[in-house]
Amino acid sequence: MNASPSHGPYTGAAALARAARQIASAAPHAAPALAPLLVLSDPQRLPDPVALARHLPAGCAIIYRHFGAQNAARIARQAATVCRQRGLHFLLSHDPDLALPPGAGVHFPERLHGALAGWRQAWPDAPCTAAAHSVAAGRAALAAGADAVLLSPVFASTSPSAARALGADRFARMARAIDGPVYALGGIDAKNALALRGSAAGLAVVSAIRGE
Repeated sequence: MNASPSHGPYTGAAALARAARQIASAAPHAAPALAPLLVLSDPQRLPDPVALARHLPAGCAIIYRHFGAQNAARIARQAATVCRQRGLHFLLSHDPDLALPPGAGVHFPERLHGALAGWRQAWPDAPCTAAAHSVAAGRAALAAGADAVLLSPVFASTSPSAARALGADRFARMARAIDGPVYALGGIDAKNALALRGSAAGLAVVSAIRGE
């Protein structure tokens, strides 16, 4: 594995990766198939998953959310290749029309949970995450074969689609009720991340990492 330099064009990644490792070490339910820090691409906030793959530190995974981009297949292949070379994990937002690059996994938005079980049967060894906004959705995703769920929004988020923040205490209660590996997503930064130690399996972020 080639570790990235401690300083690079994406600020905040190294500190968050360290916090994620601490959180994963105390997780009530581990997610061994996944990295402790999941970084989700976003067309406005983190639009270049290939650059992320080149610069994120060890202990990270990239979830490429392509939102139907015309060049999504090419970008996915490029980012997955760089991730393999650097020892990072790469997951592609579920799309039956896109071929899964070698070694890649899949992330399921909550609205696509219905396809999860069938996908898991076809790809039993690939890493898989699923978004969840409720205990019921989290339990169902794990039962269908997800390695972990991303529960959100934990803290107040800049995402235009974010709902009311759960807060660390409610997140902890929901994670216990889901009873499996739960990543925290939404409004997380290096200052508030450790409030999730003992309840989260890891961290998932977008805006906390910024390009320079």
